[in-house]
Amino acid sequence: MSENKAVSNVLKIGESLIPVVLLVCLLAYNIFFSEGVLFGDYSNQYILLLAAFAAIIIGVNKKIAISLMIKEIYNNLKSVLVPVLILFLVGALAGTWLISGVIPAMVYYGLRVLSAEIFLPAAVIISAIISIATGSSWTTSATVGIALVGVGTALGIPPGMVAGAVISGAYFGDKMSPLSDTTNLAPAMAGTDLFTHIKYMSLTTVPTLLVTLLVFTIISLNLTTTGDTDLSEMFSVIEQTFYITPWLFAVPVTVIGLILLKVKPLLALLSGVVLAAIFAVYFQSNVVLQISGSYIDSISQAVLTEVEIVTSHDALNELFASGGMEGMIWTILLIVSAMVFGGVMDGIGALGVITEYLLKRTKTTLDLFFATVASCLGLNIIASDQYLAIVIPGKMFKKAFEEKNLAPENLSRTLEDSGTVTSVLIPWNTCGAYQSSVLGVSVSEYFIFAIFNYLSPITTLIFAALNLKIRHISK
Repeated sequence: MSENKAVSNVLKIGESLIPVVLLVCLLAYNIFFSEGVLFGDYSNQYILLLAAFAAIIIGVNKKIAISLMIKEIYNNLKSVLVPVLILFLVGALAGTWLISGVIPAMVYYGLRVLSAEIFLPAAVIISAIISIATGSSWTTSATVGIALVGVGTALGIPPGMVAGAVISGAYFGDKMSPLSDTTNLAPAMAGTDLFTHIKYMSLTTVPTLLVTLLVFTIISLNLTTTGDTDLSEMFSVIEQTFYITPWLFAVPVTVIGLILLKVKPLLALLSGVVLAAIFAVYFQSNVVLQISGSYIDSISQAVLTEVEIVTSHDALNELFASGGMEGMIWTILLIVSAMVFGGVMDGIGALGVITEYLLKRTKTTLDLFFATVASCLGLNIIASDQYLAIVIPGKMFKKAFEEKNLAPENLSRTLEDSGTVTSVLIPWNTCGAYQSSVLGVSVSEYFIFAIFNYLSPITTLIFAALNLKIRHISK
């Protein structure tokens, strides 16, 4: 009998759930009574550590060795070393892709395809492209999202309809982009690698996007629009600030090519950073020198810390900003805190008890997928945070998926299909509140049109019910 199995026999299910209940209660208090600032900017991290401390107390009370808990924490932290390094490189990639003109070029060419006759599906595609390029649904909505809602309203299209199209595309890109923090967080929690996660997630995500585009196309064909989609000012500002050329797409194409050739993620992303830095000097020398007056200093700043490209267009100023590696610290600390919490829970045997309890009530694979989806939705409602809707179910269900002989990418995909995308459908969730505020459209107005977001968990359950593309652990 293994140490963990032996330890799991010490605790009852009620005792095992105490740290989880404490975690949820503190999160709820933080959101509803202290306006999210119980411990400042790092509230979620501190709350995870407090819950871990509560688990330690339970373990000590049950005479479980501290050394066993430390061992599990160490193993957990060691398992996320590569994801943490990838997150740092993602920050560097975002900074260098900005100053090299890659992101501005994607915005420029994306908006060029806009047409009044296919405005809604075009809005989905443009938002998806920008979100893939930036790795952020929030940035997409705050920039091209605002512009698209403004243009759509001028054409006589209901704002909620346009906002739903923007959010659908933005969250598709947020899920599929290697630059996205949630796309890195989900595989880290489940125990798989970034690009395996993205490739496997596309099996449910792409069909959902195609259905979304079909629905918006049908709606567009039955809409009567007036006016014109005039984005000439935005195009002019981009052209004045950056040198825009299709050659800039060589950077993302190279990274994608390396990924398809199965080059290690760290090397593929590092190549993207180096190539973008070269392109920045060659194509955007004026932009680079405006940052600090030195090529080396400017590129270093883009890689390591914040960098902003100031233009005369307020919406573009929001988009043309990056936090570099420094911008990834919050997410990395959340992962580390989650690993500490999960390590202690594993060390005292609590996760084993909870897993055994869940497995007794999940007779089929569909039951397990349904329980995971329900947990993600529940935490988005209770904890009001998409990160915790990924972290907590990720740690709770990891062993349950292993016990069912399911590969970890099944869990990581389900976490994103139900945790990431549904957060924006809840008015008091941070994502719902943000999108509603930025786009100037209430959640109730865009809810029915955020088609991609509410179809995603349904799609993942359909795949589970049909046993379609459900990968098992190789013997």
